Amino acid sequence: MPVIECDVETARERLEDAGVTVESGNTDHECWRASRGSATAVAYDEKVVIQGSNPQDLEALLREGGGRAHLYFDGASRGNPGPAAIGWVIVTGNGIVAEGGETIGTTTNNQAEYEALIRALETARDYGYDEVHVRGDSELIVKQVRGEYDTNSPDLREKRVTVHELLAAFDEWTLEHVPREINDRADELANEALDQA
Repeated sequence: MPVIECDVETARERLEDAGVTVESGNTDHECWRASRGSATAVAYDEKVVIQGSNPQDLEALLREGGGRAHLYFDGASRGNPGPAAIGWVIVTGNGIVAEGGETIGTTTNNQAEYEALIRALETARDYGYDEVHVRGDSELIVKQVRGEYDTNSPDLREKRVTVHELLAAFDEWTLEHVPREINDRADELANEALDQA
């Protein structure tokens, strides 16, 4: 449950500018509350508390943008194609900023890897980072995105284009293949999502 120390009126304006409806608080202690997706932000004096299963839906809008982040992504498919899930983590010098894992239906492992990369990049963009250093344990996806491997599948080609469009939003980016043990949290999140499906 993220707690953001901030000027609550500035936070309110930021949410309204992003199209989020802000309502009066439910108690005398609440300045206001706002919901997006499955997240609810509640403002108190000088802080906003975000509750719900996807706090990043609102947290990205309330945090100051800029800076550098490390992104980790992983996709998992049980069967190829089969039930699939994604996991992703955003890390800065302050530790884990955001992470997520969810099922994405039936798909191939490579499609799941791309979906995890796309979700991590979208979240980093929403948080306003200027620079991202992306790491994943799928050598195929990393080399396809970097242009070292061709992409024969029309679906994967489309996902690669989406990844390039997202990367273009950052001032600087790198994409690196890492061993699975370096990517263990993203892998864990994807597998937890599959286990709970």
